[in-house]
Amino acid sequence: MAKANSGELKFAMSNPAASNSGFTALVGVASAIANTGRALEVADIDNKALQEFFKGQTLTAGSSGWLAESYVKAQADLDGMVNYESVLLALNEGGQLDEKLALIYPKEGIITADYPLMLINNEKRAQYDKLVAYLRSPDFQEQIMTTTLRRPVIPQVKLSAQFSSQLLVELPFPNNADVIDQLLIAYLDEQRIPAHAIFVLDVSGSMEGDRLDDLKQALIGLTGVDASLTGQFSRFRNREQLTMIPFSNVVYEVRDFSVTATTTDSQSMTAIRTYVDGLTILGGTAIYSSLQEAYQYAESAKQTNPDRYYSIVLMSDGENNAGISFNQFENFYHSLPADAQSIRTFTILFGDADERAMTELAELTSGRMFNAKSESLAAIFKQIRGYQ
Repeated sequence: MAKANSGELKFAMSNPAASNSGFTALVGVASAIANTGRALEVADIDNKALQEFFKGQTLTAGSSGWLAESYVKAQADLDGMVNYESVLLALNEGGQLDEKLALIYPKEGIITADYPLMLINNEKRAQYDKLVAYLRSPDFQEQIMTTTLRRPVIPQVKLSAQFSSQLLVELPFPNNADVIDQLLIAYLDEQRIPAHAIFVLDVSGSMEGDRLDDLKQALIGLTGVDASLTGQFSRFRNREQLTMIPFSNVVYEVRDFSVTATTTDSQSMTAIRTYVDGLTILGGTAIYSSLQEAYQYAESAKQTNPDRYYSIVLMSDGENNAGISFNQFENFYHSLPADAQSIRTFTILFGDADERAMTELAELTSGRMFNAKSESLAAIFKQIRGYQ
């Protein structure tokens, strides 16, 4: 706790509002701090202590798999990672680490990732029972353990040498939805390192009509308008800094917003909605010039305030037809100091955007490409929030 609070311990953990591994980690840490020996209750949540611990979380993600991949790339700047046991063991076996991970199992208890196989159609009972018997057979359980590094669910299969022989205690899981909601909201709004999210938004001529409307709806949904469960946990967070960079063939005025209140009708959220609603269509598509300006802006912001988690989201519906080329942007990116290069870009494939170009940018910056051609733009923006 003290080392994380002082900055000596820097670790990676997925976002508990977007990832099961992150959520179970949050429950585990909160339970360890409470130290009651029973299922966590609202009164047990120590926001101050959790905030001190999460000062050390310098890499987040919306999935445990992407977190592991990103850890490999950033391992020189990190001291550890919270993730599934099987993921950590696989990294140790994979040969991608400079130094193998030492697995630490909390003495207060762990939460098992258990995904039961459910029978929906009772007429298929015989086939279901046959499948379950096969899956629970010693031969198959040993094969699963060997190939996926997951623990067998039957005692007949002896653990292989990769696994710890330490007796693992199952942590009592919160049995109250209020506890879960309070844990997640407090983590997002109070405990985690505040974020600075930079949105680079295509407002070129091809965005006219439904595409611009979709963009506006997606961003406005993040101001608390979306009352769904996913909407509640993906909205803009308290203490978050937002930067909007609209572009067409040139970059337009950069606008900053500070989120100081998260209610839908707060001044912060209202200001963001008013701005987004006023976005208009102009000109061509200068993707790389706009992203270059975003990195220059982010570099300056990070120098001024390094104690934030910075990320860039690039949304475009077309191909680059103005400004600098990808090769020129790539040269610029590699000229940046390491601290600026650590800022990831999450690209959104939308409309007629070039999939190869969006993928190249995401890979270059150690980010990820999201496909809004198969899902709504609103759903994609909510997914990305798990990485910011």
